[in-house]
Formats: sequence, structure tokens, C-alpha cells
Amino acid sequence: MSKAVSRRRRPLWMLAPGGVLMVVVILVPLAVALLVSTLDLNQYTLRQWTDAPGVGIGNYVEAWTGTALPHAIRVTAGYAVIVTLAAVPIGLAAALATQQRFAGRALVRSALLIPYVLPAFVVGTVWRTILAPGGPAGHLLGEDYLWLNGPRSYWALVAVQLWTSWPLLYLLALSGLQGIDDDVYEAAALDGAGWWAKLTHVVLPHLRGVLGLGMVIEFLHTLNSFTLPYVLFGVPAPHDVEVLPVLTYVESFQNFKFGLSAAMAVLSLILVAVPLSVYLRAVRLNRSEG
Repeated sequence: MSKAVSRRRRPLWMLAPGGVLMVVVILVPLAVALLVSTLDLNQYTLRQWTDAPGVGIGNYVEAWTGTALPHAIRVTAGYAVIVTLAAVPIGLAAALATQQRFAGRALVRSALLIPYVLPAFVVGTVWRTILAPGGPAGHLLGEDYLWLNGPRSYWALVAVQLWTSWPLLYLLALSGLQGIDDDVYEAAALDGAGWWAKLTHVVLPHLRGVLGLGMVIEFLHTLNSFTLPYVLFGVPAPHDVEVLPVLTYVESFQNFKFGLSAAMAVLSLILVAVPLSVYLRAVRLNRSEG
């Protein structure tokens, strides 16, 4: 009897290392961030930060009313949505184009992953050189636009972020295509289905879960992207590309308002949690229906 009880409890003990790691890596820093966000913590009170005066929700109020946080949220969420929606058809088209065997397929697949595997610092530096006044972009277009400042900087950020992000959707879509049985394609062909009918009635239904997961990951990755905007535009960033991660960095490490930046980080965490909770709820509903 004791052996049976120990066998039933053994999986719970195996989860203990992961639980401890989650507490140390996630819960403890989150608790510290919540505490710091309620303190008037700056360069003068940092040394004795546990004795810093508390301000309650004052940092949250100041972040929303006294900084560019609402504008940064709109810019960040807007360009993250655009990049995510644009990456889906590009990644799906690339996956469909490289699904079948052909000469040099391995080389083509490897080349398509180059934007994704390059470090964000390298991508930002290269594209900053391309889009700079007098750079290759100006010579190619025949007119030297200001891509790194002004209204065009927003679309420059969208284009560069899309260039480096779409291979993630390509990888996920390609993995999903490998899971579709050839018998399904043969059955659709026997029914007289063309390529469009196969795409809409065979491919997309099978890839719905994979693409949904990819869109959530893509949105969260773009939402939290710091290195690429930081390297591409520098600080202070132009008003049109003042994204939330860079704004939080400026308030913390340039203005030394650590309590205010912690409040911004907590608000950004809430922004991240919204699409994630929607996706998890959708997955739970699909499982219950199945």
C-alpha cells in the first residue's frame, strides 16, 4: 500500500525543481518589481531602497498622466499588430513554397532563416546604415528620404521588424505542414479540389492552432522588442517610434526614476497578459469542444 502511495506522489516531487525555479526566476522578481513600483525610488534613495518613501499608486498615476506612456502603448501595440498580421501570409507562403522537394531546397530553407537567426543588434546596425541619409536606400529609391526620423520612421520600424520576424511563422507553418497526411491531399484531389480549395479547406484548418500560437508569440516578441528599436533609432527615440520598452529604459537608466519605470514595466506586463490570456482561453475552448 505504501509503495502505491509513493508511486502516485512521485510525479509531484518531480515537479519540485521546476516549481522552485519558477519561484526564483519569475515570482520573486515580479514581487520585487511590484514593491519598487510603489516606492519613490531614484538615484538619491537607491542606496537605501528599502527605506525609500512609499507613494502607493502614485507612480502609476504619474506614468499614465505625466509621461508619454499612453502614446508609447499605442505605438507599440499598433506596430506589433501590423507586423504580426503581415508576417502570417509571408511565412505561410514561404512554407508552402518550400514544402515540396526540389533541387537546392535545403539551401533555400537555410537562406530564409537568415533574418531570424541574426542578432537584433546586427540587424539594427545594418538597417540603420541602409536607411541613413546618403545610404543605399536613398540611392535605390532615387530620393533620400528621412527614414530614421519623422513620420516615415514608424514604417521603417515596421518593415525592419517584419523582415526579422516573419521566419518564425515560416518555421511554425512548415512544421504544421509536415503533420498533414498525404492521404488528405489525395482525397481532396480526387474530389476535384484546386489549389485554392486545398489551401482553404485542408491546409488552413490543419494549421489553425499552429498559426494561432505563432501569432501570439510574434505579437509578444514584437511588443517586447527593445534592442532593434534602440539600435535603429537610438535614444531619445523619435516621437513616432517611441515604443514602450525604450521609454521604460529611458525613465530608468537615463532619468533614474526607478519606481516610475517599475510601474511602467508592470503596466507593460498587463498589456502582454491580455493577448496571452485570450489565446489560452481559445485553446481551452477548442479542447472542450473536441
